Amino acid sequence: MKAHDGMYIDGAWRDADGRDAIDVVNPADEQVIGRVPAGTALDVDTAVRAARAALPGWAATPPAERAARLAALRDVLVARKDEIAGTVTAELGSPLKFSQAVHAGAPIAVAGSYAELAATYAFEEKVGNSVVHHEPIGVVGAITPWNYPLHQIVAKVAPALAAGCTVVLKPAEDTPLTAQLFAEAVHEAGVPAGVFNLVTGLGPVAGQALAEHPGVDLVSFTGSTAVGRRIGAAAGAAVKRVALELGGKSANVILPSADLAKAVNVGVANVMSNSGQTCSAWTRMLVHRDQYDEAVELAAEAAAKYGDRIGPLVNAKQQERVRGYIDKGVAEGARLVAGGPEAPRERGYYVSPTVFADVTEGMTIAQEEIFGPVLSILRYDDEDDALRIANGTVYGLAGAVWAGDEAEAVAFARRMDTGQVDINGGRFNPLAPFGGYKQSGVGRELGLHGLTEYLQTKSLQF
Repeated sequence: MKAHDGMYIDGAWRDADGRDAIDVVNPADEQVIGRVPAGTALDVDTAVRAARAALPGWAATPPAERAARLAALRDVLVARKDEIAGTVTAELGSPLKFSQAVHAGAPIAVAGSYAELAATYAFEEKVGNSVVHHEPIGVVGAITPWNYPLHQIVAKVAPALAAGCTVVLKPAEDTPLTAQLFAEAVHEAGVPAGVFNLVTGLGPVAGQALAEHPGVDLVSFTGSTAVGRRIGAAAGAAVKRVALELGGKSANVILPSADLAKAVNVGVANVMSNSGQTCSAWTRMLVHRDQYDEAVELAAEAAAKYGDRIGPLVNAKQQERVRGYIDKGVAEGARLVAGGPEAPRERGYYVSPTVFADVTEGMTIAQEEIFGPVLSILRYDDEDDALRIANGTVYGLAGAVWAGDEAEAVAFARRMDTGQVDINGGRFNPLAPFGGYKQSGVGRELGLHGLTEYLQTKSLQF
């Protein structure tokens, strides 16, 4: 798609306030593929004012009509799914098959789920002598990351629109073309002017202006825990609602009764998927000491097969960051059994699929989110030891448990301090709440729980 040289505000593409622009780079070959405007605080203010003006009308729109607009949006995304996949591949570097299946497929499913929820949700309920009304929270400032550029947008915008809120979106600067394509889709779906607005720009400028804007009632942010802290602090000072989906260091716990080969192979695939740029990736594999050597061998073999099937990281800074973590792992005494810090290609921001053995829980690579194709394999002595290690980070976003008996896996999963756990390779469910414990965030996305984030309650007593 061709990049727009303006902002989508109040139902039209408008010139940006300033002349600064952001180059969009294809991370596979380092070529500039487009330019988008770098929004200013004034652009954000214009967009928030448009969203504020559109709020009363959209909030009063019957839920069935809001549902119809969301269904139309889903249909536009379906019609343009090849264009979506191609755009994500161009600006994120994701292999085309993965872009088609996940980067285009997941948001279509999520948009469809909110079209249904908007039509069926009980926006009022009787409780004793009261009627409780669930009303839209107001203007939403949505700040989204680059790793799943369309999914993260739809996971915020669709429930916000279903709830009757209006939205200003500030997408990640690495993947703004996907966001522009989404704005086109919103327009094509007949969503009224001002209900959805797009401002492209840099996080410290446009993102900060949006997070701090007094006309925004809720800030929904997905990204690093460090930035999430700052946004949470700013929102707290202004007494406004905040939803934060932050980092993860998820444990993949393989109990002794599990099918070891399957658990290891699926575990490696999970970490290498999207080049490891997934906040919920199972980057710590926990294996009983009696099965440890076999698991390490299986993981090294599995990682070696990924060679050319893995895309680049999103930019040079991320590539350097991940290679720095690999160097740190070696320096702290972990044993490289696959991959390493050397770039596998001369061009593009690639990192080799990497597996570390002999990782101990205190090592940096076992505690910090790397956000690349790097797996750490840790030993445990017994189930209590495994649980202690699994829960032994500041994060709690996701995880996995494998066991020969499902009930055994479930019993272990119930003791994990984390928001989502896959049992014996359970599939991702777009209707289930997604979000974390501890420093992995505040609030939930997707499904019914994702809708209620954008609602506030009013009780009328009779």
